[in-house]
Amino acid sequence: MDFALSAEQLDLQGRARAFVSDVLQPRETEFERAGGRVPRNWGDPIRQAAIDARLHGGALPREVGGQGWTVMEQVLVHEQLGQSTGGLWSYIPGAYNVLIHADPDQRRRYLDPSLRGERTGSYAITEDGAGSDARDIRATAVRDAATGEYVLNGQKWFVTGPDDTDFMIFHCHVVDGEAHRPTLFLVDYDTPGVTLRHDPDYTHTFADRHPQFVLSDVRVPASSVLGGVGRADELTNEWFVEERIHIGARCAGAMERLLNLAVEWATERVQFGERIYDFQGVSFPLADSAADAAAARLLTRHCAWLADSGADRKLVHAKASLAKLFASEAAWRCADRVVQVFGGRGYMREFAPERFLRELRVDRIWEGTSEIQRLIIARALEKRGVDRVVG
Repeated sequence: MDFALSAEQLDLQGRARAFVSDVLQPRETEFERAGGRVPRNWGDPIRQAAIDARLHGGALPREVGGQGWTVMEQVLVHEQLGQSTGGLWSYIPGAYNVLIHADPDQRRRYLDPSLRGERTGSYAITEDGAGSDARDIRATAVRDAATGEYVLNGQKWFVTGPDDTDFMIFHCHVVDGEAHRPTLFLVDYDTPGVTLRHDPDYTHTFADRHPQFVLSDVRVPASSVLGGVGRADELTNEWFVEERIHIGARCAGAMERLLNLAVEWATERVQFGERIYDFQGVSFPLADSAADAAAARLLTRHCAWLADSGADRKLVHAKASLAKLFASEAAWRCADRVVQVFGGRGYMREFAPERFLRELRVDRIWEGTSEIQRLIIARALEKRGVDRVVG
């Protein structure tokens, strides 16, 4: 393994770093003060700046209009995105990786405008009774033999997307007699029968909202099927693996910014005639977090290297869980330590450590809780072998 970055990778990393420092970070406190409830056009300058910096659609292949980044390049960018608060990186135009399976008409209607920053899609999988175990999903699609349409019914929670989100990827079971075949459908929000039931506030203040939707006898054509009937579990798992790697990278980036803020503050703050950094009760927790940050970055980059090297997909799945588990738990510890270093200021929302403390908590929950990651890792230890999982 050689993690030395090429000239092209260094350029990409630099563009992402400049985008975060020049575009995202200056707007963090304004977004927080607004409680995330900003006008529809508030994110447009971010979208355009991302396109200008060639950061849009990064993970998607060039043949469908993306940047064609390797997994390592995706990690390098997400390490930088993690150094902003408010989830403002959600304004970067792009699309879920399952849309690479879109047919030409679906690309024209959904993927192409998403990459232009004109549309955004959400992923509707979680239900009130089905979270970690997607096998318990109750949402259904039934084919109407007379019209050839599918009739969709179901309730979805945590349907995540920013303010321009106007379609969803609906994960349900196509019911055909006794058969229940997990399938993805592309569904526009303005389709009759689609209702936004609740748009709750959460601990974090993010560009993404996480509303709840009800679909009642929603009729869509057969051309709305994404990737083929019966393929939802396979395609959704591809998304989960990618998202877990991205979360690991963003958590590593968040720790880097937190540590920079803490070291700067603690080396300038004087109490009892000494820098507080010279008190071991302040500096030692930061040293622990530095070790965590370095380990999280290496775990995530190693997983990316394996994915780019064509390693066994199931091993990459386990490594992605390993990276997400460690990085998300470590980032939460780091944020808590840095808030303590800042004292009362660490509890003020205008200071980034307070925002990170609220925002990083969700990384231990979404795209598979820490407990689910532990299950995946434990099974991999048995099936793949300890040496392959930890090596």
